[in-house]
Amino acid sequence: MLRPTPFGMPDLAAEQDLAKRMGVSFTNLRLLRLALTHRSVLQDWMLLPEVDAAVQSNERLEFLGDALLGAFVAEYLYLQDVNADEGALTRRRVAIVRAETLVRWSRELGLDECLYLGTGERVTESARDRMLAGACEALVGAVCLDQGHDAAERFVLRFLERDGPSLRQSEADANPKGRLQEILQERAIPAPEYVTSASTGPDHAREFTEIVLIDGEQRGAGAGRSRRLAQQEAARQAILSLESEVDESPN
Repeated sequence: MLRPTPFGMPDLAAEQDLAKRMGVSFTNLRLLRLALTHRSVLQDWMLLPEVDAAVQSNERLEFLGDALLGAFVAEYLYLQDVNADEGALTRRRVAIVRAETLVRWSRELGLDECLYLGTGERVTESARDRMLAGACEALVGAVCLDQGHDAAERFVLRFLERDGPSLRQSEADANPKGRLQEILQERAIPAPEYVTSASTGPDHAREFTEIVLIDGEQRGAGAGRSRRLAQQEAARQAILSLESEVDESPN
């Protein structure tokens, strides 16, 4: 929703509504207002003595929130993925703490309608959405300063426990060969071997079929316009095969 004013004016009612959606009872609502303050609005606000706001942007809170968010996600992954090594944990953390995820969480909270932006600034579907990611981090910082570390962690876990499994899976989908390698390392199984079983079609439209062998046994097969794509699909099939074995194993 576009504001009728050329720039965002402090709106206590909107801030209180946002706090309710966040599930946080702020002691100092000025911290919430600061988290919503984009640097583009500062020049406009400084011209209005009646503006009840600290003339600062949310960048310092963003710095704090970014560090906290990274720590919360790292602990979550450490406890969830007990057999993952440092490299796997790092990749999964990056897959979760990414601008696209934070933008989605921000829009879910209605943060795009609460940001205080300068004249001409609008939250669009373009790369400018990154201001929402920064504001989301700033919210984490604001909750921590106002309510404490545990409250900030609860705020993040509200999203993380719901979306974490699917976000971790999306990382695996994006790099199935890497994920398959991790699974085998976790189970102390030798690395997979990829073998081209077929190559058909003319040179300009070649179709490859790859199989993946694990301990000498074929566990997946895939086809694609390149060996790499075929191997990725074979790895996906192998992952499904391995995961089905775990699901069917007795408790």
